[in-house]
Amino acid sequence: MKFNDQKQMSRREMLKVAGLAGLAGVASVTGLAAAEPAKAEGEPQLPQVPRRVLGKTGQKVPILLMGMAMKFDNKFEPKFAEAMRFGVNNFDAADCYAGGTSESALGNFVDRTGKRKEMWITTKSCDHSPAGVERLVNQSFERLKTDYVDLMFLHGLKDEKFLSPEMAQMADKLKKAGKIRFFGFSCHDGTGAQLLTKAATLPWIDAIMFKYNFRDYGNQELNDAMDACHKSNIGLIAMKTQGSAVSFDDRVKKFEGEKFNRAQAVLKAVWADERIAAAVSHMDTLEKMKQNIAAALDQTPIAAADQARLQQYAAATEDLYCAGCDHICGQELPAGLQVGNTLRFLMYHDSYRDPEKARELFAKLPAEARQLAGVDFSAASAVCPRHINIAKHMERASHVLA
Repeated sequence: MKFNDQKQMSRREMLKVAGLAGLAGVASVTGLAAAEPAKAEGEPQLPQVPRRVLGKTGQKVPILLMGMAMKFDNKFEPKFAEAMRFGVNNFDAADCYAGGTSESALGNFVDRTGKRKEMWITTKSCDHSPAGVERLVNQSFERLKTDYVDLMFLHGLKDEKFLSPEMAQMADKLKKAGKIRFFGFSCHDGTGAQLLTKAATLPWIDAIMFKYNFRDYGNQELNDAMDACHKSNIGLIAMKTQGSAVSFDDRVKKFEGEKFNRAQAVLKAVWADERIAAAVSHMDTLEKMKQNIAAALDQTPIAAADQARLQQYAAATEDLYCAGCDHICGQELPAGLQVGNTLRFLMYHDSYRDPEKARELFAKLPAEARQLAGVDFSAASAVCPRHINIAKHMERASHVLA
């Protein structure tokens, strides 16, 4: 059975993949609520991805969200339509994704289908000033062909200083104007635990999207921060769930499980955490979408053997995975260098097999961050908590990303 971007998944094929043949729907399990089925008149009922309540928003969202950090067909994107058929109606956009073209592609889909009220649209602001947030949300309206978004995030937040009283006032202003329903931030750097801890004290933060995967399970600081947010009823969305390494070599294995492949097992492990409402996924092909939806539909908990394989994989690739803690290695380097971002873009090049995106993002870094030639990274490598050979990978980055 083979899928491509032009071929949709039939109901029979999806049920076969998910192991749900003969079922008319998906039963609820602990912590999950079955999605409300959405079908056109005369169309057979398809199984719907389960949903969870996103914290204080009180809204049920699918446990699998559509990540949009990529380019789409601007006229009509079939992956949007296919996602919605199975209840994945939550789309995670940003003003900076694909130069804004992912927002316009989604807007054209909204315009063509008229299904805005059936969709949850999240967008983000790369400008962390209150005025910048207001400016960019209005810009996003033009691209998305809508006059409101369901959730507005500060994108890639690193410093808690931007969670200011002035930002709280702007969030309240946008809510009262009906431009946004909820507000929060996304973060994927080494300061994530501190940001979550701070957010737990702020009543105006509704939801957070943060880096969380099987490599983080033993991180006590992050777990304490997640507990605090969960207690404050902040909706938590996991991203970067695959925990990909900077670069792969012969000693890295896929660690496939008994029932799920590694990518599916990773998602199942994240969903097993009751604090997590949903996981956002980079589904750039229908094949990946098929596998992720199948994992979400299958109610079987992840087996202990699969969990063990994930931990083995984490251990085997620890020295290939950058946690984004630039505040540690950065002390040994010239000001302006961005090790975490550079290695993340190298991961896009190697693991995601997306060299165009990797080079595009690297080119957008400040000039001082791209000056890698001649820099001695040995001291930075020596202080890395994960023992990453920073010098080796940064040298590769200077060649493949420049």
